[in-house]
Amino acid sequence: MDRIFSGFLLSALLLFQDHGVYGAPPQPRGALCRTRPTDLVFIIDSSRSVRPHEFEQVKVFLSQVIESLDVGPNATRVGVINYASTVKNEFSLKTHWTKASLLQAVRKIKPLSTGTMTGLAIQFAINRAFSDSEGARVRSPEINKVAIIVTDGRPQDGVKDVSARARSLGIELFAIGVGRVDKNILRQMASEPLDEHVDYVESYSVIEKLATKFQEAFCDLSDLCASGDHDCQQICVSTPGSYTCACKEGFTLNSDGKTCSACSGGSSTDLVFLIDGSKSVRPENFELVKKFINQIVDSLDVSDKNARVGLVQYSSSVRQEFPLGRYNNKKDIKAAVKRMSYMEKGTMTGLALRHLTEKSFDPSSGARPGVPKVGIVFTDGRSQDYISDAAKKAKDSGFEMFAVGVGNAVEDELREIASEPVAAHYFYTADFSTINKIAKELPTKICVEEDPCECKAIVKFQKKVEDLIKSLTRKHIL
Repeated sequence: MDRIFSGFLLSALLLFQDHGVYGAPPQPRGALCRTRPTDLVFIIDSSRSVRPHEFEQVKVFLSQVIESLDVGPNATRVGVINYASTVKNEFSLKTHWTKASLLQAVRKIKPLSTGTMTGLAIQFAINRAFSDSEGARVRSPEINKVAIIVTDGRPQDGVKDVSARARSLGIELFAIGVGRVDKNILRQMASEPLDEHVDYVESYSVIEKLATKFQEAFCDLSDLCASGDHDCQQICVSTPGSYTCACKEGFTLNSDGKTCSACSGGSSTDLVFLIDGSKSVRPENFELVKKFINQIVDSLDVSDKNARVGLVQYSSSVRQEFPLGRYNNKKDIKAAVKRMSYMEKGTMTGLALRHLTEKSFDPSSGARPGVPKVGIVFTDGRSQDYISDAAKKAKDSGFEMFAVGVGNAVEDELREIASEPVAAHYFYTADFSTINKIAKELPTKICVEEDPCECKAIVKFQKKVEDLIKSLTRKHIL
């Protein structure tokens, strides 16, 4: 079976809608993007652990995915299975042929509010939802059969064997877990590769930010650049059936053929990462944060004269991992990042911002007079102390501040930390697995012109920012 997610994972993060990631409203997909014929069944958990307002957020997620589909008897057909201790077929693949009627039907779905029989629901999908009598089409390479499972709890029955049967019948399974869900159970349900078919969010309040992953996934066309189905950091150039990557003026394409060196040619920058190491991040996600840091480091021209990098971790306290200038090459910085141990306590973002202002950019910590100062603050939750004064002081001190939030991060706090223009300085994604896309966009914003006081340089820099914002907001990717 042709998988709709061929080459998808890294491209999907414009995974988040730009509304979620960059603060811009969602944009309609390009006219070239069409969804290929698919029999799509949502399998949604409405057990008693899912509160009524949370179930409404699941329905918003379903509606956003449906909005992006080409719905019709010869295009994409959609069914919904609602389950708890029992299974309810809300509507089948043959029930609704228009997007409007599908959306109306989704609005009418009510939670069942009993147990969690996920295995029973998957078996129902095999026996009935994907049957000819319910509107499923004959299995063929031209028609995808996809089930998206949303659950927030541990099932009261087995899912491993029944999921394997579903996959053997050509059904592509995506598993979305919320809150305290057992991630091992998600992996038992999902199709391979697991990193493309398993998603996790901390709460239902952010589940709708996953909608764009599936909106992009169902987009099928030969122009890979137009669909977003590529992994270029800056510019994608379509070729017949493929694409190549290129860089903007003043940037150089790296040896991987996808990323660009942002600050080459003698630009000097003092860059400090301020990383949330609170217990809510979790060890496996903290490793993804390390990769996020090193991905940005790879894009910098690191040397004693050009870009210097410092790293601070915070939780209930603040710990300087290494100051600016301790390491003057990428290899040593990346090795130090990998050695960083996880603090695993509270979330004192205000305390960390004060440390950044008072110590990280002080000459005693390797900061250079007259060199642009950049701070990147990464957090996954609400601060347990006040951030307003410290955030204002950082920006008033002339530091360019970027704020990156994941999961339960509070977007109002991210905007308060971020420099002007705020939309270009804060990022949000629902899932740690997608922060790699943010790491690709940040270096193009960090780069500083050699002579920012020169009128020509200012105009060039402003145009670069405007072009970047336009490219980021072209579609909504979380």
